[in-house]
Amino acid sequence: MLRATLAILMLLCSFFIQGQNETIFNTGTEAYNEGDYNKAIESYLKILENGEHSAELYYNLGNAYYKLNQIAPSIYYYEKALLLKPNDPEIRNNLGYAQNMTLDAIEMMPETGLSKIYTNIVGMLSFDQWGYAAVAFMMLFVLLYIAFYYLNYATQKRIAFILGMFALLLAISATALAYMSYSDFQADRPAIVFTDEVIIKSEPNDRSQEVFRLHEGTKLNVLEEFNDWKKIRIADGQIGWLTSENIKLLKDF
Repeated sequence: MLRATLAILMLLCSFFIQGQNETIFNTGTEAYNEGDYNKAIESYLKILENGEHSAELYYNLGNAYYKLNQIAPSIYYYEKALLLKPNDPEIRNNLGYAQNMTLDAIEMMPETGLSKIYTNIVGMLSFDQWGYAAVAFMMLFVLLYIAFYYLNYATQKRIAFILGMFALLLAISATALAYMSYSDFQADRPAIVFTDEVIIKSEPNDRSQEVFRLHEGTKLNVLEEFNDWKKIRIADGQIGWLTSENIKLLKDF
């Protein structure tokens, strides 16, 4: 009885918080439409503090910071939105506008043909979306298997069998792609530079040689950590060290 009461209270609390967050979100959107971008940001950040996040919320935060010409947080929140919706054209478009305002012109390392094919296929969906697809195809396989068992005519059985095997193959493929996507997601530790200018060192100490410099809004990938230092790599393959306070990791949710 006590457990049931607690479950009901937790459910009611969840509904209350969700309704409260929706009200705050609408307040932030109204403030944005009226040009009060600071108030909009304040509202959206309250929702994050309440433990809720979404691609739409991050996208709106990116837009509000972009309107205030705050490039680093703008790119940061667009990138976070893109992690949740990797193929959203509006997010990609606005992220491109924000990236055009950064100082660092870094050329991407060229991808090989096979690497590009792998990236395009795995990147079609996020790892959880591939997982949902795998479950859907497996359910389809089960339904076709049941149909094969109950159908009376040989032609119908043959069709159900072929479609069932095809659904099973798709389920296995989607499972494999979900695993590869998740592995890539775990291995990739992107971050955004939040300092106006940061000196990248050859070793994790202040006495080491300067390798290059980065500026606000530049995206990089964290490779490893040593005390308060992080070893990073940028898109053109250059590697160096910087201190943690200069960047914000994107996958902090």
